[in-house]
Amino acid sequence: MIGTWERETVADGDVDVQGTVADGFEPVRDAFADNFARRGERGAALTVYRDGRRVVDLWGGARDADGGTEPWRRGTAQVVRSATKGVAAAVLLVLHQRGQVDLDAPVGTYWPEFKANGKDRVLVRHLLAHRAGLPVLDTPLTPAQAVDGVSGPRAVAAQAPAWEPGADHGYHAQTYSWLLGELVLRVTGRSIGEWVAEEISGPLGLDLWIGLPDAERARVGRVAPVTAPAAPASAGLRVRPKASVADAYRDPESLTHRAFAAIEPPADENDPAYRAAELPASAGIATADALARFYASLIGVVDGGRRLFAPATLTMARTEESSGPDRVLVVNTRFGLGYMLHGPASPLLAPGSFGHPGRGGSLAFADPESGIAFGYVTNGMQKNVTADPRAQALVRAVGRALAG
Repeated sequence: MIGTWERETVADGDVDVQGTVADGFEPVRDAFADNFARRGERGAALTVYRDGRRVVDLWGGARDADGGTEPWRRGTAQVVRSATKGVAAAVLLVLHQRGQVDLDAPVGTYWPEFKANGKDRVLVRHLLAHRAGLPVLDTPLTPAQAVDGVSGPRAVAAQAPAWEPGADHGYHAQTYSWLLGELVLRVTGRSIGEWVAEEISGPLGLDLWIGLPDAERARVGRVAPVTAPAAPASAGLRVRPKASVADAYRDPESLTHRAFAAIEPPADENDPAYRAAELPASAGIATADALARFYASLIGVVDGGRRLFAPATLTMARTEESSGPDRVLVVNTRFGLGYMLHGPASPLLAPGSFGHPGRGGSLAFADPESGIAFGYVTNGMQKNVTADPRAQALVRAVGRALAG
């Protein structure tokens, strides 16, 4: 059965948390409310599917993180930052599944200009697994250049690799947009946003866009940075990064700093022009339900509809391609083909889980063994990259619910 839960009073005032949970998933409801009470949540939504059926659908707080009072409603969408990468990866994998892309072919096979500066042996799978050696640009793009559809692809095509392609891995935080977006355009003749709209969001009924249409602008809340409350000593959570990680972000010459500063100055994520841009590394916009339903469609059939990944494609997506010290994120990371895999840097539900977080909060993933698909979006961007405390509390609660 599905139970309705309409309001929760928490320590810092009344927060309207609405939605439904299936019997047995009450721990997830409680953890969601607790995020508002103890973890600095402003506005958020969470949806969980199990075996293609929605079992958690919760939302609460304010739609806008920067002081607005309009409540979050079911159907409110948000910028999900790098959680978009998991959607973009699915495009390449489905094209491979259809025989339109060879993952072991050089990228230059489809995009001849890309061969410049020693990149003739960069393979398609290197792009997906963050092994192409192209996380930085020698000359960062302005926000206007980043969204014009031309400057980004031209810049990565001309860029020399920071390491021998295929020999190591490092998170392509921003350049992933232009690498995957241009490759999809060269292969299909459609932009990646058009492809997602026509082949994924439309058929699956998803409120998910890479390039927000003007008609949907009113549904999207405003994001803003928020400071997470300090965790109590008993919580067992490390709230400060290691010195080496913090130093890497501060050092303007490091790959870490330069990768995230490939767009300089940083774009305004509330700017309509940025939201309309097709940046599959960072600017996707979605509801929590859309993210969860998308991942549910990767591992099975949703509501009697279509399944995106064939079993062999699903196996490829979550087979480890990269692991160990990440030359950009500094910590140890694990990647399959376009997806982060469960590990200390990005804890998911179980060893077989795969998905992608968004810097500052959002998280979406699937766990084929338990049949779980998870989508969490927030408007309050905290200082983290891969393991937001709010998202992690929700993941742990899903685990408790499954354990009974």
